[in-house]
Amino acid sequence: MDEEKRSSKQLIGKKVVTKSGKVFGEVNNLIFETKTGELLQLSLRNATPYCEGLDLERTKQNEVLVPFSAVVALGDFIVVAEEEMI
Repeated sequence: MDEEKRSSKQLIGKKVVTKSGKVFGEVNNLIFETKTGELLQLSLRNATPYCEGLDLERTKQNEVLVPFSAVVALGDFIVVAEEEMI
């Protein structure tokens, strides 16, 4: 299996953290472009107060959205570059 291609189920429930270790929350859902399959955003559940304090886009259900372009590493955690979001 190509390392670039991962099952979306592998991302759901993973903890999202910044490069400096600040916890944002857990992946609740994935938002992607249906025509291309490009992953656009991660919606979070259990967003931390730190994450809530950032002015990030939200879903209609008030879930915090993290742009997938800010993701720098996928592993045990999903690591994001905070400077890519603000």
